[in-house]
Amino acid sequence: MGLVTLDNINPAIRSMEHVVRGPLFLRAVALEKELKQGSAGKQFSEIIWASVGDSHAMGQQPITFLRQILGLVTYPPLFEDPSIPEDAKERARTLLSSCMGNSTGSYTDSVGIEIIRHHLAQYITERDGGIPSDPDNVMLTDGASAGIKSLLVLLRCNFEDKRTGVMIPIPQYPLFRASITELEMAQISYHLDEEKNWAVDVEELKRALENAKKTCVPRVLVIINPGNPTGQVLTRENIKEIIKFAHDKKLIVFADEVYQENTYGSNEFHSFKKVMTEMGPPYNSLELCSFMTCSKGYLGECGFRGGSFEVVNLDPGVKAMLMKSLTVQTCPNIFGQIITDIMAAPPKLGDPSYDLFIKEKQERLQSLQERADIVTEALNSMKGLACTPVQGAMYAFPQLRLPPKALDAAKAAGQEPDYFYALQLLEKTGICMVPGSIFGQKPGTYHLRTTILPQLELLKVMLKKLRQFHEQFMDEYK
Repeated sequence: MGLVTLDNINPAIRSMEHVVRGPLFLRAVALEKELKQGSAGKQFSEIIWASVGDSHAMGQQPITFLRQILGLVTYPPLFEDPSIPEDAKERARTLLSSCMGNSTGSYTDSVGIEIIRHHLAQYITERDGGIPSDPDNVMLTDGASAGIKSLLVLLRCNFEDKRTGVMIPIPQYPLFRASITELEMAQISYHLDEEKNWAVDVEELKRALENAKKTCVPRVLVIINPGNPTGQVLTRENIKEIIKFAHDKKLIVFADEVYQENTYGSNEFHSFKKVMTEMGPPYNSLELCSFMTCSKGYLGECGFRGGSFEVVNLDPGVKAMLMKSLTVQTCPNIFGQIITDIMAAPPKLGDPSYDLFIKEKQERLQSLQERADIVTEALNSMKGLACTPVQGAMYAFPQLRLPPKALDAAKAAGQEPDYFYALQLLEKTGICMVPGSIFGQKPGTYHLRTTILPQLELLKVMLKKLRQFHEQFMDEYK
């Protein structure tokens, strides 16, 4: 036996879970390998990955302007290519001039390239109707996840015998639960209101907070808007209620706003910064950390790990400590930074690349809108499934209303009922969805999370397979 064993590693790591990529995901990976080798013995020929919010894995094509710039900054001979528009070349020259040695192989500032942070601050200012954003409060990271974790590390502090408490929504994105466990902080769960389109109920926040005070010191309130896995968009009035609560209870707000480009129909995204600023004193003094990414929206560039966060009303001394902690990581990856720059400062009207850029952006967002409607309608047409409208983000989170016989079968198999359903769905159709028990849910309810990301024709195939499976499953266990 080696010197390092499961008994003498960090116990927090043993306890940590990121279950979106848990046993069901691993089974799907194994099945995909078996299908490629011709040894699966299944009636289907491919895995449909409806489990992960990865647009490009589901067939979305990259934005031309973005990839032209990535090509230019990594392979300078492309500057001689006449097929690449001049505005793309000019942007690439500007970005290269901001790099040490004019090379994307060099380190950058620990918080990201200065001109990109300026562009991002301008983007936030325009998004919020002119409310200013200070580039010194904007920091680039390897995806939003890295920024969230960096700030949790900063705020981890025991108060005598009590841990720092972090309020997270249920259902929640598993990054938060995993990070809280790893950092040995205290999770404070509050339930979203499914009957009100997964709104945040302030009375539920109060209940969760008061219960938690017995065992920890609540400091952070996490809000995911638009919602993951629930696909809701919070109303302005609901956000105002949350801000009043956070201010009154002296909580720091983490606004996970990575899906802000993904809103559908008449649903409008309101940033926490804009709402709290417009509320005026005393609420505009709320301490806020808001997060963005290039992995979502119309770009969907998950693999390049581009992200950022803005801190508002953070004590200057605390911000200095945050900057110091970020220097330990040397710098964010440069390609994620460059993609963030394109997101923040895309081609302008009159630029050679503008027309194609706008066409590609609108096509992607309109397609997501169409798929959101199709998925919502299809799920609600199946007996035993009930789905709130997909208002934003990239997911539907339908409730499974399973018959008692299915619940008994799941119990006999030692599985959560929604896991039992999702595993059979995978084994019989090749569709990989995520059981709601992974995200947390009210006791006695069962859900699935599916993305709306498969391209339209594949999505129709997936929904047809799901319907056939669901009807057979419900008939078998009726």
